[in-house]
Amino acid sequence: MPLFAVLYTYGEHTDQLRDEHRPAHRAFLRDLADPAGTVVMLSTGPFTDVPGALLVAQGPDAAAVERALDEDPFLHIGAIAERRVHGWSPVSGPWAS
Repeated sequence: MPLFAVLYTYGEHTDQLRDEHRPAHRAFLRDLADPAGTVVMLSTGPFTDVPGALLVAQGPDAAAVERALDEDPFLHIGAIAERRVHGWSPVSGPWAS
């Protein structure tokens, strides 16, 4: 199944809001780690130098990944200013074909 890199950019001044809702956000992402799901989240984590995060997902297509992430609590509370989904083709490492 294809891989996708998802880039989240967090909105300005959303630190406290994200802190409040982080447990629900992380639980949501953990649920997407179920290999039986249509979209499987392989890895997630915040950037250390800018307000945002990288998610690596596996799914049938970009639209399916976007639909799965439409339920992210961070999106519903307005903490995500921008979300970009890119097809990704790793050439080395554990996810390389």
